[in-house]
Amino acid sequence: MVEYRSTRPLQPGDRAPNVVLDAITREGKIAIDDFRGRKPVLVGLFRGLHCPFCRRHIAAMAQLKGALNEKGVESLTVVNTPIDRARLYFRYHPLPNLLAAADPERISHRAFGLPNLEFTENEDDWPHKLGMPTVTAMRIDMPGELPEPMNPIVASEYLDKTDDYEITDDDSRMIATGMGQLVGQFLLDRDGVVRWCFTEATPDGSNMFRAPAPEEVMSAASRVAH
Repeated sequence: MVEYRSTRPLQPGDRAPNVVLDAITREGKIAIDDFRGRKPVLVGLFRGLHCPFCRRHIAAMAQLKGALNEKGVESLTVVNTPIDRARLYFRYHPLPNLLAAADPERISHRAFGLPNLEFTENEDDWPHKLGMPTVTAMRIDMPGELPEPMNPIVASEYLDKTDDYEITDDDSRMIATGMGQLVGQFLLDRDGVVRWCFTEATPDGSNMFRAPAPEEVMSAASRVAH
């Protein structure tokens, strides 16, 4: 299959391309076209399981699955993690009814137009390049999880220790090429057209390491339901 690449993040009104990936939580493949013509689907495209922020966003998305299904909306979680590593993780950290797929090559991220951010010594060209001084000046505030606002690097290390998460060789390979991969969630209607999205690739970068509020997701789902 020819790989599709979007030069910008898909926006409402754009038709989502088909992407075929290995299923994590069941055998076989999962494709965007599996839902087209059948039901709307919320597609979450995340960094690998090595990213503690994404682990939390995946869990938050999974918590909405029941409410989404009640509205006739399916959900698909995509992680930039090799299939065997991802299956092992979810075996020990199960999320009920999670439908997930592995994308170690980040095919889906490119297809949906999410940039892979390059970290530089001091050059900023958002959302394609970010200097380390800018990164270390950022502060992530996660009350109840972080003792105080921290920069993303320190926060990530702290959360990994909290989670008792050990970086494996598979994780290291994903980090080497996709540490700066921006992420997002896209709600597709039954025809596979984007009707709502939330991505880190906003012009001002204000969504970095954030997830959409559940109320925002459910409001969007209500508009495409049934």
